[in-house]
Amino acid sequence: MKKYFSFQWHITDECDQRCKHCYIFSGDACKKPDSMSWAQIEDAFYNCLDFCEVYDRLPYFYLTGGDPILHPDFWRLLALLKEHTIPFTIMGNPFHLDDEVCRELKSYGCEKYQLSLDGLRDTHDWFRKPGSFDCTVEKIGCINRSGMRSVIMTTVSKANRLEVPGIIDTAVAAGANVFAFSRYVPSGGDLDSSMTPQEYRELLEICDKKFKEYEAAGCRTYFNKKDHLWTLYEYETGAFKIPENAKKGMIYGGCNCGNCHLTILPTGDVYACRRVADSRVGNVFTDRLADVWVCEMEQYRDYDKFQKCGKCELKAWCRGCPAVAKGTNGDFYAADPQCWKEVE
Repeated sequence: MKKYFSFQWHITDECDQRCKHCYIFSGDACKKPDSMSWAQIEDAFYNCLDFCEVYDRLPYFYLTGGDPILHPDFWRLLALLKEHTIPFTIMGNPFHLDDEVCRELKSYGCEKYQLSLDGLRDTHDWFRKPGSFDCTVEKIGCINRSGMRSVIMTTVSKANRLEVPGIIDTAVAAGANVFAFSRYVPSGGDLDSSMTPQEYRELLEICDKKFKEYEAAGCRTYFNKKDHLWTLYEYETGAFKIPENAKKGMIYGGCNCGNCHLTILPTGDVYACRRVADSRVGNVFTDRLADVWVCEMEQYRDYDKFQKCGKCELKAWCRGCPAVAKGTNGDFYAADPQCWKEVE
């Protein structure tokens, strides 16, 4: 198990946007936004610290929402994190950032600020709202000047996959410190996400070539190969090799679900994975997370149940994305619909 344990903490659903691929409003576009009270924030925080003390892990928080900066106690929470010397990343919108705000975020210990680019200008603004693309690109500079690391994340679907190379160029030109993408998880909306396995592999090949060209030119952007199917791609190209000293039955990489990650929603509901709609395993206000981890979470650690990955030599390092499998086929352990590998 990794040294750090990450908590993706949604303190509020309040947001300046209603993105077409947002999980919060996918089931009900008119849903009233939920938000934690300060007392609930404190309860959740100390429950997380208790978890880490029990399992000898270091806490790491990904504060998000909605847009967490819209919560009335946002800065109070940051002061609590600073008091306990806990590092964190913010995943939010660009609209409330400026140089002064970013410097203050950095002073509280924020290491990274993650923004989204889900297409070039017209496509991104269609996903999110008019003006969002230009504002996002502009605020990368504010983040960088503060000393935080700027992260650009793209959610890839059939609707925008052909624009990913252009998004990479945009992120690099704007000076983003990190670029990564993950796939859209079907969540009941009408967004067409049905990439074929071959289409997705071709995208990885195009991006790999572009990453290497930028790296050879001395580009300072770090290209985070977040999607676990990168492992399969690099296994085929020879960039990844199975270690000779790998122990049978050990899990070395792949999906963090069940290993080093939990999600907490504004209602207090705890999810094994935010992208798996029915993965609720408890509530942070009523359940001790340390108990949830060894009881309700066990169902997400049965690696031999993976219908395809369980028979693959890359099981300990890849396993694709179970959330995409669940969203597409209704089964967490089903085959990843974009995995192109043939397994007997």
